[in-house]
Amino acid sequence: MGSNQTWVTEVTLLGFQVYPALEFFLFGLFCLFYTLTLLGNGVILGLICLDSRLHTPMYFFLSHLAIVDMSYASNNVPKMLANLLTQRRTISFVPCIMQTFLYLAFAHAECLILVVMSYDRLVAICNPLHYTVIMSWRVCTVLAITSWVFSFLLALVHLILILRLPFCGPHEINHFFCEILSVLKLACADTWLNQVVIFAACVFILLGPLCLVLVSYTRILFAILRIQSGEGRRKAFSTCSSHLCVVGLFFGSAIVMYMAPKSRHPEEQQKILSLFYSLFNPMLNPLIYSLRNTEVKGALRRTLYKQRHV
Repeated sequence: MGSNQTWVTEVTLLGFQVYPALEFFLFGLFCLFYTLTLLGNGVILGLICLDSRLHTPMYFFLSHLAIVDMSYASNNVPKMLANLLTQRRTISFVPCIMQTFLYLAFAHAECLILVVMSYDRLVAICNPLHYTVIMSWRVCTVLAITSWVFSFLLALVHLILILRLPFCGPHEINHFFCEILSVLKLACADTWLNQVVIFAACVFILLGPLCLVLVSYTRILFAILRIQSGEGRRKAFSTCSSHLCVVGLFFGSAIVMYMAPKSRHPEEQQKILSLFYSLFNPMLNPLIYSLRNTEVKGALRRTLYKQRHV
């Protein structure tokens, strides 16, 4: 290394390089979206805990998805909001690396939870008579714990590979949080192993689960078409279409981010896509599930009715 290189102890997050007036507008807009994210997911989580009718495997996994979404947004958005209001947009290197680790862990967890939810719907529609046996509470607990543990272990692999690198500059990240591809640009060594592991993880955690989800819903579609009751067919379509909307939004943006060819402005593309699945997707998930789900709306009405008569 050259004598003029220094070790990175603090980095500057460039964020959104726009006019100050637009920064205040973005702060207000993103603050509103973040509040809706916490409120919407918190309401769904609360309803699932309070209403015994929602104590089923589907809503058990939905509660984990709500936790992931709130954690995912809270890891990235508060620092972004703070940087929109101040000119000093620095972050120490250790918190930056921890932000990268948690971002990866929650992203992996969301992928796996969505796969487990598709498996739950597959069993519920294709094997309704054996549903309670196949999706017992023991099985659901094991699937949820496995998803969380595997997600953090995979993120830990990325963390270890990052920490083996020497970081000596530049001291700027052209992003609004410490996204892994942006952090690797700070390294003053060859990052080919990191890039290979990231690509392999994308194949394993994005393409693999997406294929499983598509296979599950192909089977579900054929099963729904065989349902004689129009009401049963409508209810099955409503539940599964909500899940497919969430799957499409999350996996689509993530695949474009990490596996599609880069645009002429890769940094700006990364910011927009990261903003989409760091803030917009967690905000839309509870809206998609609540607006299209009669059981969730019914639980909300019952909870509000009880509060009025307490």
